[in-house]
Amino acid sequence: MHTEETRPHRCPIWMHWLLANPLRRLLESPEALLQPHVAPGMTVLEPGCGFGYFTLPLARMVGPTGKVLCVDVEPKVVARLQRRVDRAGLSSRVAASVCSPTDLGLGARSGQVDLVTVIHMMHELEDLPGFLRQVTALLKPGGRMLVLEPKGHVAPARFAVELEACREAGFTALPLPAGLEGRPVALLERRSH
Repeated sequence: MHTEETRPHRCPIWMHWLLANPLRRLLESPEALLQPHVAPGMTVLEPGCGFGYFTLPLARMVGPTGKVLCVDVEPKVVARLQRRVDRAGLSSRVAASVCSPTDLGLGARSGQVDLVTVIHMMHELEDLPGFLRQVTALLKPGGRMLVLEPKGHVAPARFAVELEACREAGFTALPLPAGLEGRPVALLERRSH
């Protein structure tokens, strides 16, 4: 059980407004980061989706035959995301739902996900091994997970612990595309069982 002092940090709702700011594209382009990993027709899981900074570009990348599964623990955040998705005309490509801190609530999607994008949120997880068990079950054999933590916010030692947990959960590290060096980032593949 976590106390207030030991509970992992969770991004406050007001911060989502800042994170969805279009000026952020100058520092972190969703397309540049995700395009090498996403193809039309894919099913992508985005845990900790927030207001959809990465969701809307992902929905455009997967195209009309793809799907982006978004989950967040904050109901107000998911409601705001759904309004943004509706306004963008991408409702048929995005399934957004509220999850609990320890259950993604996607058990019915077992073996259907091609890619999981864990962007700026792995350090917030209350149960990393449990999260990784769920992700492993959701991924197709050979499915991938892109992990990116905020530079300067997650210490290298903490990121190393996260990557070791991924390895223990059955993931193998893959080479990173150019341009991501110097950031706490990893591209991982689910090993076949």
